[in-house]
Amino acid sequence: MINNLGLQNTIFNQFISELRDETTQKDRMRFRKNLQRIGEIFAYEISKTMTYEPREVQTPLGTKIMNLLVEQPVICSILRAAVPLHDGLLNYFDQADNGFISAYRKHEKLGEITIRMDYLATPEIENRKLILCDPMLATGSSMLASYEALCELGKPKHTHMVTVVAHQEAIDYIHKNIPSRDFTLWVGAVDEELTSQAYIVPGLGDAGDLAYGPKIQN
Repeated sequence: MINNLGLQNTIFNQFISELRDETTQKDRMRFRKNLQRIGEIFAYEISKTMTYEPREVQTPLGTKIMNLLVEQPVICSILRAAVPLHDGLLNYFDQADNGFISAYRKHEKLGEITIRMDYLATPEIENRKLILCDPMLATGSSMLASYEALCELGKPKHTHMVTVVAHQEAIDYIHKNIPSRDFTLWVGAVDEELTSQAYIVPGLGDAGDLAYGPKIQN
């Protein structure tokens, strides 16, 4: 299942437009804040799909039965660009357990791109709801590699994959490699082109650099 929130006329698209805007991008704090706000909106929408049960809440003047979340998800982000998005998700699922993965594209000779994974720290995910986030889904390789690495440690009950800007090729790649019953994909926009270096066009550029500053290439 794919949920494209950008197809709705909401303030969500204002935040994405500011992420894309090359003038607004010069303000790193605003760039991070917009990623965070987008994460909060994704969290709210994902919360609608989860399981709730009635519980009694004690107030100073009495009690009230309210439908509350049965279990908190595990939120896992792909470093480093996904950290602000992760923070937004965590603002709403504030009791969630958290995991972090270092997975990145390595440009080899002859134009070949491989995925390098250097670090993975995660709580128990067996039979739990997992939210896996990365702001850009260009080829889908990093997302799939991260998902498979996590599944080696435990099989999630269901995985919500969250990305701000995706390319259709990546969406197709994820669908080809993961059974549809096992995941839901949440996107903010689907863009038309992909360069030979696997950058989305028009996209928004390098989300990690825009959030935290340029990195040394190696």
